[in-house]
Amino acid sequence: MFNVLRVLRDWALPVAMLFGTVVYLLFAFVPFLDAPGEAMEPFFDTILPLFMFLILFVTFCKVDFRRLRPVAWHGWVALFQVLFVFVIVGSIIVFQITGDNLILLEAILTCIIGPCAAAAAVVTTKLGGNLEEMTTYTFITNFITAALVPVCFPLIDKSIHLGFWPSFWLILYKVCMVLVLPMGLAYIVKHRLHRFHRWVISVKDLSFYMWAVSLTIVTGTTVKNIVHADTSVAFLLLIAFLGLILCVIQFAVGRYVGHFFGRTVEAGQALGQKNTAFAIWIAYTYLNPLSSVGPGCYILWQNCINSVELWQRRKEQAEA
Repeated sequence: MFNVLRVLRDWALPVAMLFGTVVYLLFAFVPFLDAPGEAMEPFFDTILPLFMFLILFVTFCKVDFRRLRPVAWHGWVALFQVLFVFVIVGSIIVFQITGDNLILLEAILTCIIGPCAAAAAVVTTKLGGNLEEMTTYTFITNFITAALVPVCFPLIDKSIHLGFWPSFWLILYKVCMVLVLPMGLAYIVKHRLHRFHRWVISVKDLSFYMWAVSLTIVTGTTVKNIVHADTSVAFLLLIAFLGLILCVIQFAVGRYVGHFFGRTVEAGQALGQKNTAFAIWIAYTYLNPLSSVGPGCYILWQNCINSVELWQRRKEQAEA
């Protein structure tokens, strides 16, 4: 029993993804589970944002708010995100890409233009990185995304009519609900409710395991979207493969930038770990809905990389 619990603890992310996949496939393809599955779907749609809120609240309770400030590597990672976006958008415009090729590039674009995942701070902390610098960059990258989306998307598809300021404020509103609200609550708890704050931060890896549970739900939803995608298996595999290549590139470039500043872990997570839920939303809202398969697959790849990083971290600690 102890060995089983240790495996579950050490490999929480791949176990969560596997469990989410298996559970969805059971409910999707076992006839007598159809009704319970349909009844539970609204529940999971409601509970997932709550999980993300609690994960960030617990994480922000550990933040030293006096150390939240931009640093040098933030600017370089942000620059590479913008450059990658301009390369994809420029390619679409210059080569007048249409059809399936456009969908492929849109799928890639959503995985680049999307902001750094709010949960990246959780992984960064587990990897021994700087929580405050990661939290600061999470806010910076959300502002970058809010500015890039209304500028770039109308260039891709002339039928998209995005007013810059309405789109900018809409995205910022979503950012406030996801990031600012739990941070504000964490600040109040840390400075006013000291006993409760001590209890929250005393529970080891609480935010990490909550994130693993939410990853189970997200994985099930991702598999559902892939299974119901209205296209060929070959095209889905191509999107998934490109997502893998892009994920490796973004993590690698981020880590390369970070090593100049002694922040390899932080910069790698900042550029590589994306808010895929947000990327899926912008794909459905502004682009071809099929392009949402890109960030759907990306979430699986980035958590595979996270799992390998966490394994390497445990190995280094055991050898120390």
